[in-house]
Amino acid sequence: MRAFMGFIRKEFYHIFRDRRTMAILFLMPLLQLILFGYAIRNELNEADVAILDHSKDSVTRNITDKLLSSGHFKLAADLEQESEIGQAFQQGVARNVIVFEPLFEQKLRSDGQADIQIITDASDPMMAQMLEGYTTSIIQNYQQTELEESGSLAAGITPEVRMLYNPELRSSNMFVPGLIAFILMLVCAFMTSITLSREKETGTMEVLLASPLRPMQIIIGKVLPYLALSLINIISVLIVATVLFDVPFRGSYGLFFGLSVLFIMTALALGVRISVTAKDQQTAMMMSLGSLLFPTVFLSGFIFPIENMPAILQYISHAVPAKWYLISLRGIMLKGVGIEYLWMETLILFGMMVFLILVSIRSFKIRLE
Repeated sequence: MRAFMGFIRKEFYHIFRDRRTMAILFLMPLLQLILFGYAIRNELNEADVAILDHSKDSVTRNITDKLLSSGHFKLAADLEQESEIGQAFQQGVARNVIVFEPLFEQKLRSDGQADIQIITDASDPMMAQMLEGYTTSIIQNYQQTELEESGSLAAGITPEVRMLYNPELRSSNMFVPGLIAFILMLVCAFMTSITLSREKETGTMEVLLASPLRPMQIIIGKVLPYLALSLINIISVLIVATVLFDVPFRGSYGLFFGLSVLFIMTALALGVRISVTAKDQQTAMMMSLGSLLFPTVFLSGFIFPIENMPAILQYISHAVPAKWYLISLRGIMLKGVGIEYLWMETLILFGMMVFLILVSIRSFKIRLE
């Protein structure tokens, strides 16, 4: 019994001896609860909408005001012609476009019928259904209000819904690009941080301390296998997605692999940085889960729309590399857009990659010294 109690004390000491590990173990559940509570939202908040009003009469202005005053939409652009609709979606300016036909009010009064077209970016099926449902509901509410107040003037408004890029609302078209980002983060950052931490824990890092290798050479030697494995994973996932799940690929393969390499290098640098900070595998695993995998799932737009989150989480999501990579993947695969529409995401990923590589090399150099 005494030996058993001694063993228990030893295990408690092993877990609670490090304040950093203690802080991570206690804070991680709280962070998960906050992310779940704020990220999982079923309501729509201030989604970007563009208006193409061919009529510009009192009825179309009233409907537009009704949409914008609901709190569910915010005006992203006033379009002038049909050709601007595709550009608004490809540039990410709007998720929803409302088109009023010419002579809208006049047709309502003379014919008792006028059409509204609701065009939605369906590359995210869940978001597209929410946009379509909220827009249709607000228009129907306007019709009922006007019918009660002024007779049958608004009773003949007929919304016509169009879903672009994913008209069948297939969930695989949304989740496959997100899975690519998640798999790369898992292989690159998570496994790299644990592998390097294991070498410190087992003492094999001392061999590197005594070797003539430079910090850059050590880092390259450690991460190169994961870079090769990640590229193989990208090719495998892409083949399975297009062949088995029939996910379209409408863009440039060169741009796709170029952005993927940027994201891989960013994730590898994050893994190296965590391994330098963590004292053992357990700490590295908890830090990776909290700072990499959970943000990749909850704050990248992989599952939950970022637009529905509170402003503070939207700002935090800007620091998540997977967010910019995922926007680029969906744009390339589903919309067929090129670098002219993804230059900002590319520059952000490149900046993150350079910054994290420099920080990782510096931290690793200090550790070796």
